[in-house]
Amino acid sequence: MKNVKISKFAEKVYKFTKKIPKGKVSTYGQIAKASGYGKSSRAVGNTLHKNPFAPVVPCHRVVNSNGFLAKNFGSGGIKSQQKLLESEGIVFDISGKVDLNKFQYFFKE
Repeated sequence: MKNVKISKFAEKVYKFTKKIPKGKVSTYGQIAKASGYGKSSRAVGNTLHKNPFAPVVPCHRVVNSNGFLAKNFGSGGIKSQQKLLESEGIVFDISGKVDLNKFQYFFKE
């Protein structure tokens, strides 16, 4: 990864985001909880939207708690994020939502 100074919070967020395997997604809330910052899902989102380590830190694999994509995904918006996920085998329903029952990754405690 680039030699960029980041906070301890961002370091943990990126560490857990890197664990999401190809073909799976996780939510901002799951990353907040796994990182030890339980209710900080918005802060996780803000951190990932500024991700200087993409694609090593695959922020495109993070969706909201309902399975919808980030409206302001850093590199080209929703269409770009959807294209990246589809290239990894993720399927979207008619409303543009990921089926979390099928594609959600759960962090091991």
